[in-house]
Amino acid sequence: MIDKTINTIVTHKFSPFKGTRGKAYLALAFICFFWGTTWLASKQGVIYVHPLQLAGIRQFVGGILYILFFLNQGFSFPKGKDWLPIITMSLLNFILSNGLSTWGVKYISAGLGSIIGAIIPLWIVLIGLFSKNEKIKTKAVIGLLLGFGGICVIFFEHLLDFLNADFRFGIFLSLTASLAWAWGSIYTKKQAKNFNPYFGVGLQMLMSGLVMYSISGFTGLSVPLSSIPWQGWAAIAYLILFGSILSFIAYIYALQHLPTSQASIYAYINPIVAVVLGAMLFDEKLTSFIVVGGAITLYGVYLVNNSYSKKE
Repeated sequence: MIDKTINTIVTHKFSPFKGTRGKAYLALAFICFFWGTTWLASKQGVIYVHPLQLAGIRQFVGGILYILFFLNQGFSFPKGKDWLPIITMSLLNFILSNGLSTWGVKYISAGLGSIIGAIIPLWIVLIGLFSKNEKIKTKAVIGLLLGFGGICVIFFEHLLDFLNADFRFGIFLSLTASLAWAWGSIYTKKQAKNFNPYFGVGLQMLMSGLVMYSISGFTGLSVPLSSIPWQGWAAIAYLILFGSILSFIAYIYALQHLPTSQASIYAYINPIVAVVLGAMLFDEKLTSFIVVGGAITLYGVYLVNNSYSKKE
């Protein structure tokens, strides 16, 4: 589902990446691990920096690097109405999705945040049910039921945690972020042929970074840059390098040289990496409810993706 969106992008005529299938498997292995670790880096970063400020710095610097690269390649800025889809995707994919998911892990575990992030394909199917007169496949229905059923299993042991306002706020932010990314994925797929998607990502990052950093500043939530300790800067640098630059480039590379069904396995491995490392590094609880519920959720997501990938 989501991967078809990016697959549309990577087959775009502006694509500057070429390579071999063997390197694509290495790129896939890279994103399977490192995109999972970004949840931990965000969890570490929000200890020292407000989430919106952290996400703002990350996206602003990442956007600048993307833009400088493509300007050097001879690309030009969009004109007129071409800015509308870029602004819209900046709002959905970065301000709401990345900003709110980063904020969410301040109040919930990185592992739980990553599992909620993995249900995006389920949201896409639900959105499609209300926006199209199309019959949903039986396998997709089963996947939806399993996916959300698995989330219920995970939340079962957190029922008392919902009495905590911070926990409720973190869950709300994470669910809203995943829903925003689902809307953004659908919108991106429709607009991908109308603009340079790679340069567009840099512009989206830059704009979202400025907006999130400004919001954190105007609301008094930000901290002076000089007061951010090295641990905070280390988390930000990690997110920029491995989250916004290297992993995304590796993902594009993998999608160009591997079937979408193979490249999409990152979505099932990232939460496992986040849950296991979260337990090891942050002493996050790794209970049977999380293990069983997470496995059910990911299998449900797999069924949804699989039912639609065969159709494609």
